[in-house]
Amino acid sequence: MAGHWQPGLLDPEQPGGLVLAHHRQHFLSDANGLLFPREWLKQQELPVIAEHGLGHFGGEPLYLLELQGKAELPGCHWQGLRQVMLEGDAALFQMLGFAAQIGTWASDNRFCGSCATAMLQVPGERAMQCPACNLRHYPRLSPSMIVLVTRGDEVLLARSPRFVSGVYSTLAGFVEPGESVEQCVAREVREEVGVEVCNIRYQGSQNWPFPHSLMLGFHADYAGGEIVLQEEEIEDAGWFSIHALPPLPASRSIARYLIDCYVARRLGGAEPVLPD
Repeated sequence: MAGHWQPGLLDPEQPGGLVLAHHRQHFLSDANGLLFPREWLKQQELPVIAEHGLGHFGGEPLYLLELQGKAELPGCHWQGLRQVMLEGDAALFQMLGFAAQIGTWASDNRFCGSCATAMLQVPGERAMQCPACNLRHYPRLSPSMIVLVTRGDEVLLARSPRFVSGVYSTLAGFVEPGESVEQCVAREVREEVGVEVCNIRYQGSQNWPFPHSLMLGFHADYAGGEIVLQEEEIEDAGWFSIHALPPLPASRSIARYLIDCYVARRLGGAEPVLPD
């Protein structure tokens, strides 16, 4: 599904265009892909929570139907966002990631958190507003850090019980109120594997729509300590030689970028490009 993706505000009251149907990180799909003629899909008996204009894909107006559940339509199936990421279509993943975040936001903010009144879309703005108390909600981003800890030719990698079997990755965690991202790096590494780090430096960021994170990537040097696992979070962790790495995360992830970048620097190879 090739096409140029351009986010933008569209009025759901306008007819025509294409539409995506989303529920909890999954999109409705058929033999022609994930995009449906909008007017046709809206005529189907779907449990629609909200409709939002997303922008343009391949020059066509694009909208989103956020659904209450995974409705079944003849000839259709549901496709997960992670599977799209693994298939490597960058433009499609970028567009679907944006759509998933808007859909999650729309689903989570149907009612005012202050007075429980049904929320309304703000015309011309990506916002939901309570007509009773005027509370506004904007699409949520949760800042989180991800860090590669190194000592010479060794990298510290770990695996969570949630990972694909055998895969090891970098450490990550959400920024807590009152701390800087660098403080979060040191705290999360200490909590998850019992190791101290130093020389923390920023490497780059990546939108991570699972469901609404902004991943801030760092590289840090080992400063001391022995690995002690935070058992409820970490299944295994260890130091791995850059010459004998375990199975790693998907190539489009910032975790893989941090690892590949360090390996390239140590071995004098070409550095990878940070994925969009």
